[in-house]
Amino acid sequence: MKTLITATILAPCLVFGLTGCVSNTDSQRDRMLIGAGMGAATGAVIGGVAGSTAGAAVAGAALGALGGGIIGVVTTPRNCIARDQDGTPYKVRCP
Repeated sequence: MKTLITATILAPCLVFGLTGCVSNTDSQRDRMLIGAGMGAATGAVIGGVAGSTAGAAVAGAALGALGGGIIGVVTTPRNCIARDQDGTPYKVRCP
């Protein structure tokens, strides 16, 4: 039981801590993958604790990955690239 409590506390802290090491990009793919990874890890821990079986942990990971990936895509800031007269690119708000 002590191992389960330690894993419940340690896994989300590790996942959220490692996401700070990822470069700051606005790419939908990057945000989807980060969200899916965070969701899968958190879902696996919650599923394992709630169901006390490996199947529950796998189901929690699958649902967490799906939810985290969707949230990552939806929350991506939308920026468009424009170019000035010299051809220098800059970000503008998308219409």
